[in-house]
Amino acid sequence: MQTTQKRPIIIAIDGYSSSGKSSMAKALAKTIGYHYVDTGAMYRAVTLYAMRNGLIDNNGTPDSKAIADAMPLINIGFILMPDGSQHTSLNDEDVENEIRGLDVSNNVSAVSAIPEVRHDLVVKQQAFGKSKGIVMDGRDIGTTVFPSAELKIFVNAPATTRAMRRLKELVGKGIHTTYEEVLENIESRDRQDENRKESPLRRAHDAIDLDNTDMTIQQQDQWLIDRFNEAVEKHPEL
Repeated sequence: MQTTQKRPIIIAIDGYSSSGKSSMAKALAKTIGYHYVDTGAMYRAVTLYAMRNGLIDNNGTPDSKAIADAMPLINIGFILMPDGSQHTSLNDEDVENEIRGLDVSNNVSAVSAIPEVRHDLVVKQQAFGKSKGIVMDGRDIGTTVFPSAELKIFVNAPATTRAMRRLKELVGKGIHTTYEEVLENIESRDRQDENRKESPLRRAHDAIDLDNTDMTIQQQDQWLIDRFNEAVEKHPEL
């Protein structure tokens, strides 16, 4: 795949849960030599901290004030593994596998809706992009974190398609669940992400839509490279 070598830009990839945005963002960053930041992992790490410390009740309701007060105690980082993959750390502990479980998935949207959590993490995310040359994926990257990003992609696919993908991923990691549970989780997260008051999931007005339902991984990757090349050609002054 040919890429255009120009001054670095910011690439914001937003979309629904399990739409494949993280995988495509990682692949794109590797191909073009950019840094990759998984903002969803950051919210998952906060959620895991809250769960471990009893800040979410049995009904899935987070103690918003307690979690907000705990944010200075939560240190989130990324670890580059020997195989080139990236793991998430919570207070210097590798929690990559734990944050991907269904328990965290069931609670992350509610925790992500807490204004203080979003404000704190948005500041951290913006710091990652100060030098540009970054691919960042999430729910509000093109609307809130980097509204001036030179390339914005909005990814979507039907909930049923996303549930099948997520189920396959969980089974591959040895996590046992059912299609019905995964679909319910995805539909619930969609509703919460779209309807939260703080930075709801929205397509940025200048984002390029990508429905990857019927695309192969290779087609998807090439599509992204083409959009990247177009974006850098549009901004030769950068």
